[in-house]
Amino acid sequence: MITTDAAPGSPCWLDLGTPDVRATAAFYGAVLGWEYESMGGGEDLDGGMFRKDGKIVGGLGRLTEEGARSAWMIYFTVADADATTQAVERAGGTVRVAPRDLDDWGRMAQFDDPLGGQFAIWQPGKNAGFELADEPGSLSWTELYTLDAAAAQEFYGGVFDWRFGDMPMPGGGGTYTLITPAGLPEERMQGGLMELPAEHLALAGGRPYWHPVFNVVDCDAAVAKVTENGGSVQMGPDDAEGVGRLAVCLDPSGADFVVLTPSES
Repeated sequence: MITTDAAPGSPCWLDLGTPDVRATAAFYGAVLGWEYESMGGGEDLDGGMFRKDGKIVGGLGRLTEEGARSAWMIYFTVADADATTQAVERAGGTVRVAPRDLDDWGRMAQFDDPLGGQFAIWQPGKNAGFELADEPGSLSWTELYTLDAAAAQEFYGGVFDWRFGDMPMPGGGGTYTLITPAGLPEERMQGGLMELPAEHLALAGGRPYWHPVFNVVDCDAAVAKVTENGGSVQMGPDDAEGVGRLAVCLDPSGADFVVLTPSES
């Protein structure tokens, strides 16, 4: 369960870099019911915020990094961005964006894990991150596809002090590792990681990658909106016992995400 309480090590923000801000904003508006609010007012196409029912759920900006693919970046709360950066480097990760202040909102940095998976951190200032989570139209889970589950656990456990628990995948499909922030109860599980061979990670050129899972009221209806608005479906919709009905999707620019209608408790 993801919340908005900014607990250390928990997801607190996500943003998307895209080559076409206007089209991408329209796509997620149709699929998730989001409203786009530009930072510059008017039709500023360089960046802004997504809102759901008036609450901020994520960010959107123009993709400027040459050769980079359009992808969601997930941010995790930390108490000290500089200390976390040092921990990342000690554990074998690399710095993509060095710690920097965003006015008085907070302090951020972005990294690659040792196998190439990209993620970010946020040290809250006056802004703790998104304002809605684990509700329809908002982030409800995070997931890492990696080449080496044991190495990923060692790295992220060292950086964030996460706790891990393994569970078998249905039908002998391998092992899925559940992630819980340090010091929080089991019901605060926030995501998972799964080991996959490089050929199954073609979306990121064979490198590991994180993606978001968004809560939706009706998975099949959300998938229909994905395809109607220029996106595509990689997998599903399928029912996952004890989890819900889900589908892995791509937006029109190729950024991956999951839509999930959770099982009723």
